[in-house]
Amino acid sequence: MRHRKKFNHLGRTASHRSAMLANMAASLIVHKRIKTTVAKAKALRLYVEPLITRSKEDTTHSRRMVFRQLQNKEAVVELFRDISAKIGDRPGGYTRILKTGNRLGDNAEMCIIELVDYNENLLKEKSDKKTKAKRSRRGAAKKATPKTETATTEIEDAVVVEETKDEVKEAPKAEVKAEKKEEPKKEDK
Repeated sequence: MRHRKKFNHLGRTASHRSAMLANMAASLIVHKRIKTTVAKAKALRLYVEPLITRSKEDTTHSRRMVFRQLQNKEAVVELFRDISAKIGDRPGGYTRILKTGNRLGDNAEMCIIELVDYNENLLKEKSDKKTKAKRSRRGAAKKATPKTETATTEIEDAVVVEETKDEVKEAPKAEVKAEKKEEPKKEDK
């Protein structure tokens, strides 16, 4: 039974576990993402997030308390210089765990644990989603076809037809079908 067990011991002695978590936390801070098992990543998240929270306040005391846990000068400098500036307004949840499947040798669940504000791919997707406006299919089809007047000469009609063919090639398939349905209606009028 696991009564009153607060954390996963990971099958290690206390000194081995603390040394392993300190090394993993330093690697995570320096490299911004590491690959490990899911159990270790969950234990690491409990270990590193309070350190990142403490780095928001850049005092000698907080630097000493973080160094006491990490035992790595480069990681402490990186944490207080770059990471704390980037996550200053975030109230928590500094890490993300992305499951990647099982390891071939022992079928252990593997994952990537990373700092949230340092994943450029996801940040680009969020910015792309914000900039794109949603369009309905009908509205897009109407905008793609230029309006022509009925009192045009034959030369101007030929030019307009060439422009609409170019636009039809650039438009997506759904819009092309909508345009083809609209063209016979225009000719009937």
